[in-house]
Amino acid sequence: MKSLFHLAYHVHDLDIARDFYCKLLGCEEGRSTETWVDIDFFGHQLSLHLGKPFEVTNTGKVGSHMVPMPHLGVILQMDDWRKLADALSASGKVQFVIPPSIRFAGEAGEQATMFFSDPSGNPIEVKGFADLAQVYDK
Repeated sequence: MKSLFHLAYHVHDLDIARDFYCKLLGCEEGRSTETWVDIDFFGHQLSLHLGKPFEVTNTGKVGSHMVPMPHLGVILQMDDWRKLADALSASGKVQFVIPPSIRFAGEAGEQATMFFSDPSGNPIEVKGFADLAQVYDK
């Protein structure tokens, strides 16, 4: 069964969040009120609510990196990942936790990855795969 995911979490400021997710990442805004906004996050529903963001620690060991936990992620086709990585790098508006890079090169599950945080400190990982059928390869 395939479906869309819905994730809701806190941000400090909705207008700043709109700029980040819509203008910088290229997502589209959906419904909103004075206290929350829905974002079409690469085809999934992300609901950003005013409040205190969750605590984040770099405790997820992936390869040789300790990655922020918890984090939101999305997997893109490699060409789309490259376009987004280039745009974010060129913008000067993103400080990467893990800069755009390839991990597990030559192994099952080879992927491009980058980690960064939204303006409220919520970590985001964007992965790129040449073939999405390899996402679960062992």
